[in-house]
Amino acid sequence: MGAPFTFQTIFSDWQWSIFPATAAIVLLFITIWYLRSAWLVRLRGHHWSSWRTTAFLAGIFTVDIALQSGIVQSSMAHFGAHVLQHLLLMVVAPPLLALGAPSTLLLQSSARRVKTRWLAVLRSPSFAALSHPLVTFFLYFGTMAIFFLTPLINVAMHHESLMDLINISFLLGATLYWWPMIGIDPIVHWKMDYGARMLNILLGSAVEAFLGIAIIAESHPIASMYTVNDTHSGGALLWISTEFVTLGAFVPIYVQWFRSDQRAGDRSDLALLRRHRANNQREQLSPSDNLVERSLTPWELEWIARTGHAPQELRLSANHLDAQRPQT
Repeated sequence: MGAPFTFQTIFSDWQWSIFPATAAIVLLFITIWYLRSAWLVRLRGHHWSSWRTTAFLAGIFTVDIALQSGIVQSSMAHFGAHVLQHLLLMVVAPPLLALGAPSTLLLQSSARRVKTRWLAVLRSPSFAALSHPLVTFFLYFGTMAIFFLTPLINVAMHHESLMDLINISFLLGATLYWWPMIGIDPIVHWKMDYGARMLNILLGSAVEAFLGIAIIAESHPIASMYTVNDTHSGGALLWISTEFVTLGAFVPIYVQWFRSDQRAGDRSDLALLRRHRANNQREQLSPSDNLVERSLTPWELEWIARTGHAPQELRLSANHLDAQRPQT
């Protein structure tokens, strides 16, 4: 029947069978790679944000909780625990991993051969097809609907290896979905602007809300090991969490959108100011400066702005050119 669904069970009854132990080892190696790569980037004199490292490690720990903690055993008797495991793998862990920018870290810390191969993967037609927004939308929400609204969940809960495979597919599909939504790592294909990201989340939240309501409306258990009341509580948890996820994802995307527009406006204002200053400085130069007839360099413009006359080297060059011209 599985362990009771309590916080004490979740964080104490860790699983050490083949799949959870293998997942823990893989996650450990990924953590070691990330920390070593971040250290190499800093060793080369480049900055790597500690917030990215913290987010990535939190994502790794979230995956480990979902695949190895007492949630695994509790999900065999409590549908709410199963929904919580699903949320950790698809809603919590992938955005945290994307905030860690592992692809950027790989490109900054690896040898040229590894960079070339990874860029070849990112630019490949197969990855372009796999990362298409419609494909990732289906991998995220379509597979969720198929799993919860068909007998597949009952079959998977009776076959542990199948359930483990489905959990991994959920994690990978959610990673592909959240990667462009976070937008920190470089994406070669299908870049989404901020409006498209917010629309994508809005459409997805509608699917998840419908899914939660459909589970609540079930008149029989969603799987043979669950009760009807447990099924309804799990559906309510899925529905309520959808609203929080939508709000939680909207806020940072809107902030990124606002800051991006602000930076674009600042760059445009700065470019206009520089052109205006350059034009004014050229108009204020006296004929006695004998400037060379060419575009002034930024340091020459800065000198003129500070002193009010042309640099000595520039006037000497102009005099040298005048001496070489034929006298008429």
